[in-house]
Amino acid sequence: MTTLPMLDNNQGQFTCRYVRPERPLPSLADDARAGLLQSPRRLLPKYFYDKVGSELFDRICTTPEYYVTRTEDALLAARAGAITEASRPDHVLELGSGASRKTLHLFNTFETHSIRCTYWPYDVCESILREAGRRLMETYHWLDVNALVGDYHAGLQHLPDPPGRRLFVFLGSTIGNFDRPQAVALLRELCRKMRSGDSLLLGADRVKDPAVLRAAYNDAAGLTAAFNLNVLRVLNRELDADFDLQAFDHQAHYNEAERRMEMYLIVRKAQTVNLRVLREKLELEAGEAILTEISRKFTPEMLIELLADAGLHVAAHYEPDNGYFSLVLATPL
Repeated sequence: MTTLPMLDNNQGQFTCRYVRPERPLPSLADDARAGLLQSPRRLLPKYFYDKVGSELFDRICTTPEYYVTRTEDALLAARAGAITEASRPDHVLELGSGASRKTLHLFNTFETHSIRCTYWPYDVCESILREAGRRLMETYHWLDVNALVGDYHAGLQHLPDPPGRRLFVFLGSTIGNFDRPQAVALLRELCRKMRSGDSLLLGADRVKDPAVLRAAYNDAAGLTAAFNLNVLRVLNRELDADFDLQAFDHQAHYNEAERRMEMYLIVRKAQTVNLRVLREKLELEAGEAILTEISRKFTPEMLIELLADAGLHVAAHYEPDNGYFSLVLATPL
């Protein structure tokens, strides 16, 4: 971490590069074939986020019921100084960075303390990375932004290895969208990428009153329902399918045994769906469910165990007074 006497005299630089995948990823057609043509039926949540889905999710984050984003944001704002002091990064590498909104709290702290740190946002969408980079550099003239275009599901081996201490950032409780073996595998892969002196900042939603959880995924404005149904519009467009969105209902419930929220699309009436790109027909019965997302919730003990299984040690744990969310700073064992 380099301390500068006058940040305003140091104009940051922007670069953008593609990260070569370590392994091939299945296409939407592959995932639809594997998930929809077998029982139980399911889709992967990453297909929510086309332009319409991303806009809907942004609106969901502002609803009174959806506490997750604002709780994490407030916690990061309150603890950015402690996180900076504990990690002392020369580089911040954020997985699934999107618009980089929450990371601003770290940059504000760096600026207050005249610290120059290079930012490596990593996301699948180049246009979002470029827009976020432009906005960040207008605000933080000293900031170097080295955008990375790629999908962390394809492996982390080919991420750059700049010298110095690195803070890897994985926010939004995205880790909850993975089942436990998948979460351990991803974190273990990340741990192998880390060196002594590196840290991981992980955001995770917590186990809480089921009524609070259910409300967060069933907002009164119906935005989450529209977000869930939009994935059928994605399939119609990308697979030349003919799902009737009016023939499905959104359902979200808390699975207490698994400590996770589950989102489904429920078939309201029997129908035949043509998946023309796959050259398949999907026969759906009334009442059938398609699982579209899981969102696991954690206790502090669960987080410690998860990270330990991945080869990581909890160095610091930050939470709000109500215990709704955790920011965990972890280091390699």
